[in-house]
Amino acid sequence: MLYNGYFTQMAQEDAIVRLARQIDATRKAERFLVDGDAVESLRRLGASQLHAICADFVSALNGKLAEPVVELSPETYSPELFRESGVNLFQVSSQGREMQIAFEATAESVSTEKFAIPHILEGEVRTYNQQMLERSEIKSLLLFYCVEQENAAWYFFDWRTRSTGKIDAQLLARLMEPLFR
Repeated sequence: MLYNGYFTQMAQEDAIVRLARQIDATRKAERFLVDGDAVESLRRLGASQLHAICADFVSALNGKLAEPVVELSPETYSPELFRESGVNLFQVSSQGREMQIAFEATAESVSTEKFAIPHILEGEVRTYNQQMLERSEIKSLLLFYCVEQENAAWYFFDWRTRSTGKIDAQLLARLMEPLFR
């Protein structure tokens, strides 16, 4: 009986912790609901920041290669190119190996539906090569442009390992590395 009581108590505490996190996240998210123009401007900034991360990665990688063979599409990006409705796509490719980054605005101004931190953009990073496609094996991570108080940054979430962190050139390198083995 104590055994079952212990697990029941743990489940209740887990539910309380989850609810507390959701309340905190909702409170933070609701700060952004009042100004739609600010959200739109932040989304454009977020898209530009993500492209800059990709461009820095491609530039650094090509700088280490005997011949630059890694390409970013689109090669250049400005905030005006962001599509408020619909999917935005960046692609890093080399010799038949692909990393696709697809993202879009959240359905609401700010969301905590798929990720606990309030976010205004969400999407996915997919990596694959021809052998992986033949086995229907595409690696993916979820990505979110999160806003908290005065800060905004891109985060990933790996649903397989439950790990999360900021998106940077090192993460992109770790994602692409297995494609060349």
